[in-house]
Amino acid sequence: MATLPRVLLVHNAYQQRGGEDSVLESEMALLQQQGHEVALYRRDNDDIETMSRPELLAHTLWSTQTVRDIEQWSLRFKPDVIHVHNTLPLVSPSVFWAADKVDVPVVQTLHNYRLACLDATFMRNGRICEDCLGKAPWRGVVHACYRGSRLQSGAMASMLVMHRAMGTFRRKVTRYIALSEFSRTKLAQAGLPPERISVKPNFLEWQDAPPQDDRSGGLFVGRLSPEKGIEALLKALSALPSHNVRVAGSGPLADLVQQQLGSLALGFQPLPQVMALMRSASFMVLPSLWYEGFPRTIVEAFACGTPVLASRLGTMAEVIEDGVTGLLFTPGDVQDMAAKLAWAQAHPAEMRAMGMAARRRYESHYVPAVNHAQLLSIYRQAITEHHTDGGSSQG
Repeated sequence: MATLPRVLLVHNAYQQRGGEDSVLESEMALLQQQGHEVALYRRDNDDIETMSRPELLAHTLWSTQTVRDIEQWSLRFKPDVIHVHNTLPLVSPSVFWAADKVDVPVVQTLHNYRLACLDATFMRNGRICEDCLGKAPWRGVVHACYRGSRLQSGAMASMLVMHRAMGTFRRKVTRYIALSEFSRTKLAQAGLPPERISVKPNFLEWQDAPPQDDRSGGLFVGRLSPEKGIEALLKALSALPSHNVRVAGSGPLADLVQQQLGSLALGFQPLPQVMALMRSASFMVLPSLWYEGFPRTIVEAFACGTPVLASRLGTMAEVIEDGVTGLLFTPGDVQDMAAKLAWAQAHPAEMRAMGMAARRRYESHYVPAVNHAQLLSIYRQAITEHHTDGGSSQG
């Protein structure tokens, strides 16, 4: 089709703003800049405060409000495609049935592993856990994996089991977007049709040429929580004779970071300051212990010409080419991490060369123009498949 698709974006906003909200806003702006007509249907988790538990459970399983709203939006806006981001909990998977009812193809971006894991991280008690992968998630209820509550975990599991049985995820979504090949593989193992999963990473609009001189030290940016590998990082840093690794972020381990690092613990930093820190660092370190979806910080570092030292795990091992755009170490292995940190500090010239390679990778894979071409291709593929199949209910 010659004209650009009209896109209705759907998103359930979190009470605490997160990466998914930022990705949604970036993609919406990108589509508008490229000439698409775009509308946004948004529900807000702040509304949960006014609901009783039975009301919230009902919305999580099936939202009649979402169905009604999507039908009305479709009549007014007449979208060519409905692009869903987060549905939890107020939008609910009923959005897919509503789209099918108005005969509009659906694309869903899977920012995490929620359809396969109640906690969305494949992590439990500080370790990778795939107990529910490809199975009914009742183990997650037993372990209270969602928000530490068996009651809330039960509600989440009921939603997944119910919609799996109804065929919602297999028959009512025209195309899924995974953020990496690793994520695509895990989601296919969870039961999603692999032929319907496209891969499109996150992107960043950042045109400034990165400096290569006057760089020093390392940088961690992110939430200071156990799954991010903060404790292993602190142990690795304490094993070094000296270091200049700054930590920017907030979270439950903030006091521990402040106690050990002192002035190198920077606390929460807004994005402009984060980018300035990245442009002055020799490397960024990402010691996560979980699979990660697609860490936006990697793209930010690459845009700044900063190589990344990261865990050899999941998407991180896919995106970072060891010895080319950064270095990889064994997840949680303090000795291996310390050795890589020491090598990076002792080889500034090699780090600069990796940083230049990282910037080239950003320019070829993670700039807005490349991302829009990928997104447009997915939209057009979804529209074609929807009409060829006679609607998603026949897929």
